[in-house]
Amino acid sequence: MSLPTEVYNTSSGIWERLEGVSRFRHVAWIHNQVLCIVGGFESEASTVVLDRQISLDLSEYIEAKRPASKRKATSTSEESKSFSTKEEEKKAIAQQNGKAEDKKESKDIAENANIQKQQSSPKDSSRKLKLSPRVMVAISHSGDMYHGSRKVVRTLPMNCLQEEGKKLVSTNRVVFGPSPDDPSEPDRKRETIAQMFVNHLLRPKEWIINQMDRQFMFKKEDIILLANECIQIVKSQPTVLRVKVPVKIFGDFHGQYQDMMRFFDLWRGPIESLHGGDIESYDYLFLGDYVDRGANSLETICLLMALKVKFPTQIHLLRGNHEDISTNQAFGFAEECEERLDDDLRDEYSVFQTINRFFEWLPLAAVIEDRILCLHGGIGGTLNNIAELEAIQRPKEVMHDVKTKEDQLLIDVLWSDPTENDQNLGIFKNLARDPSETGFIVKYGPDRVEQFLQNNDLMLIVRGHECVMDGIERFAKGQLITLFSATDYCGKHKNAGGALFVQKDYEIVPVSYTHLTLPTN
Repeated sequence: MSLPTEVYNTSSGIWERLEGVSRFRHVAWIHNQVLCIVGGFESEASTVVLDRQISLDLSEYIEAKRPASKRKATSTSEESKSFSTKEEEKKAIAQQNGKAEDKKESKDIAENANIQKQQSSPKDSSRKLKLSPRVMVAISHSGDMYHGSRKVVRTLPMNCLQEEGKKLVSTNRVVFGPSPDDPSEPDRKRETIAQMFVNHLLRPKEWIINQMDRQFMFKKEDIILLANECIQIVKSQPTVLRVKVPVKIFGDFHGQYQDMMRFFDLWRGPIESLHGGDIESYDYLFLGDYVDRGANSLETICLLMALKVKFPTQIHLLRGNHEDISTNQAFGFAEECEERLDDDLRDEYSVFQTINRFFEWLPLAAVIEDRILCLHGGIGGTLNNIAELEAIQRPKEVMHDVKTKEDQLLIDVLWSDPTENDQNLGIFKNLARDPSETGFIVKYGPDRVEQFLQNNDLMLIVRGHECVMDGIERFAKGQLITLFSATDYCGKHKNAGGALFVQKDYEIVPVSYTHLTLPTN
């Protein structure tokens, strides 16, 4: 396994690569905030073991954000010489770098250059996006339901992600133990409804799902009150949100609450830094499909609604095709409400009906810094301008028997997919999602993506909706990215979960997470 030298930046929540130093199969330790590295190889292809020790002052790197030329590096090898100037130091360290990784990343770098060349506005040279050539990969291993899990976080070249995913095979489904406590009688005088849900559901390091006792931990009247509070907030916000960087983007979770907790555990979650989160530093954007398929739709949607109430301008929830009563009545959410809440689905004021009224108010898209369009399905065959989405009035019911242009527009945004590859141009029937061949659900080619971006002076489309094996998949020469955050979807796809972190400098950092359940016997 090759691991370049990286440092976890606690302020940004990401692993940062140290320029000028690259070692493989090396030994490293930290003493008094100094990272010491010894042994290893210059590159993945090298066979000569290095005998130089490198010392890096991490406090200067992280806190002062010094450029690479100012970082301290010392040599303890007999063959090494003292550096007389900082320029000599920089030059000597640079000579250590192997070229094997550069070859692996050249395709991604070229793709980034193509995006910038095609999409940067000539009026503003600062409008650039950079898709990081490296992806942060997290793997957690759980042995049994009581002894937690072990986690490995590392980075890989983006074009190695697919090969890495093939190595990871899940042998068993996750088994969860009893709930850590029972919030059936919280101190309501000291907690708002939203805070009560957050306190009991946002527990990235200690969440446990009780599969034996399926009764939901909250009362129906509290869930309804929370949903109604959420409706008032999203009613006051536009159909197309405007979001600033930095922001974390997540794809479909589909009731797999445990995956959301694992993401928040590995890369911090939407709560105050005092409690181990990073909401002061990041906005959070979710692309829809919060319910159905998975076993814990109630935990997932209730936590997201509570976060929306608690942080209304920093938590952004978009609508997916499963945020539609005709869909989630058939694919699990309705059944879960009946089973776990004894909910009367026909009652206008039931939990099921109230949450679906909330879904009808959800925004359909978000634009990040006038550069990135985020939505659930895509642009289909009819969406040409963002203004068309902004004109849609909410609440909006999804009409599957399309009668109007607006009906078709909503189907396109929620249901459409890209074609199988960049060679398939134009618009095609989407037979997988439309077996009756009504023609309302379509696939769109890379030419549609490129034309849409040009029409709207944008650089990238980020969407969810499709289970992709690595959790992240690029299309249209990198001008569209699909995200899917639920791992091992439905317990049979063996896929990783993905997310994107868009930094202040507009670098887009991909994140891929895989959970392996080890045999207990």
